[in-house]
Amino acid sequence: MTGTKKDNYYAIIMAGGVGSRFWPASKASNPKQFIDILGVGETLFQTTFKRLSRLIPAENIYVLTNEKYVDMIKDQVPQIKNEQIVPEPEMRNTAPSILLGALKIFKKNENALTIVAPSDHWIKDEDGFIESIQEAFDNVENDDKLITLGVEPTMPNTGYGYIKYDKERKENVKKVDAFTEKPNVKKAKKFIEAGNYAWNAGIFIWSAKFIIENFKQYLPDMFDIFNKGERKWNTNEEQQFLKENYSKASNISIDYGIMEKSDDVYVIPVSFDWNDLGTWSSVQTELPADEDDNTTINCRLHSEDSKNNIVSAIDKKIVVLKGLSDFIIVEDKDILMIVPKSDEQYIKELRDQVMKDFGEDLG
Repeated sequence: MTGTKKDNYYAIIMAGGVGSRFWPASKASNPKQFIDILGVGETLFQTTFKRLSRLIPAENIYVLTNEKYVDMIKDQVPQIKNEQIVPEPEMRNTAPSILLGALKIFKKNENALTIVAPSDHWIKDEDGFIESIQEAFDNVENDDKLITLGVEPTMPNTGYGYIKYDKERKENVKKVDAFTEKPNVKKAKKFIEAGNYAWNAGIFIWSAKFIIENFKQYLPDMFDIFNKGERKWNTNEEQQFLKENYSKASNISIDYGIMEKSDDVYVIPVSFDWNDLGTWSSVQTELPADEDDNTTINCRLHSEDSKNNIVSAIDKKIVVLKGLSDFIIVEDKDILMIVPKSDEQYIKELRDQVMKDFGEDLG
């Protein structure tokens, strides 16, 4: 690969989320992408940056985030320059974030090919991931395509969106027929049986030029708002423009705003191990367990008659369990949470109640 070709490769890391389903380890002040949620020695954000920099020049990796996380990003990846961090004045959905990143990158390089990736996904097979991204870049270099990666499903998971694709197409890059939001179990089983559905991983690849054209066509009001700042992108006037205009953009996802409307959407089905780490139970699937299926994170466990627990603590604390099974036990410096795994979906509501009772800084 020539240096010139690689210089056209860019990435946008989406790093503005709160990760409330991982409360209390993940809080708005220190969300899951910036903590070592798996206890592996580096944060999810650091892992994501390193993974992408295997293919993309580090100086071409932009981070879309919340203003409050800028210092955290600099601490975790010191080589990131200020101009690579794009702080949003307020939390919005993915469409305005992606448009902002695309406009900034296009102004810098009109030939830019861009991957948009979440900051909090776990991918073990990095070689397989890089191969898929390279294939996608090769496809969007000369063709007007919006490509997404679709993870081949291993089970009828109801926590993911699904992508239906044309199974008659023999090429790896397949035309997308439809997007489906999180289905019920019955429908998910039908998708698996059909053989032409993939989990929506929320990873997108396109040329900066073509995604901007799609915003012009499908979200013209949003494009008009941002296009007024064209002369200010990548200058010291950019932040003031965003403070005055960013909130005017509609709060809509890239999936609803562009991907479900465009006729130029394709998917590359991939089989590498992927986990969006959306819940504590999803973390358990990525970590070793003891003989009683207890999983520990940053702690040491003594258990008796206790099975299938997730135990996360701080400072390698010794945790003692007796007669407790199928629980999520999470400690941080302010909070100890003990919740049945069957009530995992209730954690976000518990977080809201604790914030209401004891203070916003606990969420």
